[in-house]
Amino acid sequence: MAEQTIEFQARIYVYDLQNCAREFGFKTDENWEVTLASAREKTLLEKQYFPAVSLKTMPDSLVELLGLIRLKLHQKINKETAPNAKMIRQQELQYVVAFSAGRRRN
Repeated sequence: MAEQTIEFQARIYVYDLQNCAREFGFKTDENWEVTLASAREKTLLEKQYFPAVSLKTMPDSLVELLGLIRLKLHQKINKETAPNAKMIRQQELQYVVAFSAGRRRN
């Protein structure tokens, strides 16, 4: 498979989020929470929320990918709490996970 640019990955991921929101009937006030997660955290989020959409990517591109996704979703990017390369390595983050906080599984 050809190497994908981070911009292309972000565009496809946001497209998938929009399709998923339409498919599950998101209301206008429902938004995606987008976060970085380790494999264990991803599994926990998928068990807690439905739908949850995840994307595995290279750790060195996670910060940029998360920023582009949030930008395309018109979400604020808080530079103070934004993850950095050191945090990604320490916490073994490798996934971008989106979920709607209002759609918890029972």
